[in-house]
Amino acid sequence: MYFTHPQFKKFPLKLFFRKFSEADFKNKLAGFFSNHNFIFTDSGRSAFQLAIQEFDLENSEMILPAYICDIFKPILKHFDIKPVYLDTNIETFHADFSNIESLITPNTKSILICHTYGLPVEMDEIVRIARNHNLKIIEDCAHIWPSKIIGDCAFFSFMKLFPVISGGILISKEPINTNLEKYQFNLFNIIRFLRLFPSLAGLSEKFRPEQGLTERKWAAPQKISKISSKIVNYCLGDFEKGIQKRIKLAEYFQNKLVDLKFRVQIGQNNTFNYISALVPPDTNRDDLFKKLRKNHIFCSRMWQNPLFKQLPNTSIVASRIINFPLQNWFTEKDIDEIIFCILSNIG
Repeated sequence: MYFTHPQFKKFPLKLFFRKFSEADFKNKLAGFFSNHNFIFTDSGRSAFQLAIQEFDLENSEMILPAYICDIFKPILKHFDIKPVYLDTNIETFHADFSNIESLITPNTKSILICHTYGLPVEMDEIVRIARNHNLKIIEDCAHIWPSKIIGDCAFFSFMKLFPVISGGILISKEPINTNLEKYQFNLFNIIRFLRLFPSLAGLSEKFRPEQGLTERKWAAPQKISKISSKIVNYCLGDFEKGIQKRIKLAEYFQNKLVDLKFRVQIGQNNTFNYISALVPPDTNRDDLFKKLRKNHIFCSRMWQNPLFKQLPNTSIVASRIINFPLQNWFTEKDIDEIIFCILSNIG
């Protein structure tokens, strides 16, 4: 079975017996993000909420991609932030920033930059515009690690980067002063935990409720769980080796998809937590998605319900996107098996 979410090939039980300190964890992170301040949260969306509070962005306008996770909608509503949407670049799946300056009003206070699917955005012109208009830049790094932080702050979602059931982080140039509630474990976490292991993830799918496309609810930020902190700290020790292997495999995977007429994400320095592509125009994405699941290839249709799909390119990407599994321990043989299954189901 192949799954898009990060997984362990073999769970390191020694994690539970090692001593752990948050200070040591932060020191390790400082190797990736020097001269920055950190605060750990239960999720990337919680870190985004803290950024809004830290920069006093309530009752303002925010420029952001239309093609982005729908979890932002209740957060913007809670803080009375009016979203100003950017259409999507069909080549990179990033927001199209070509007309960003014309959208700035006296009420605009911030720009949200999403490094979509692990591909870094070219920031120079955006930074110039933001500085000219005194706007805060928040970077959505939920799918990319590590990332050079150019804006005023950045948030990461550990659940999309590492095999954990919770966790996120806000990284800022300015000190962050806030007290968060303790992480609350719930029964759904058991299903999430099973998904971390290839041999058990199939079982978890049987119990995981189908998530509808209804509006998600706002929730108060919490601290990261201790076990998630331990796992991320452990994974960082060998992260560089794993990412270099994954990047090489990704190039092989993308070339195979191009041969099948998929449109892959174009750009440099992607960290590839999975492979994102648009299905060929004559292929029904949802039918392919369901057929692959029956063959034990569990893809995702990430952001199929974007914040604002009425924009033309956003609608195209949301309706045709499919995200294929790519784990650090994959081999070219694994990718060949996935490609064979795709080929068998798009005819």
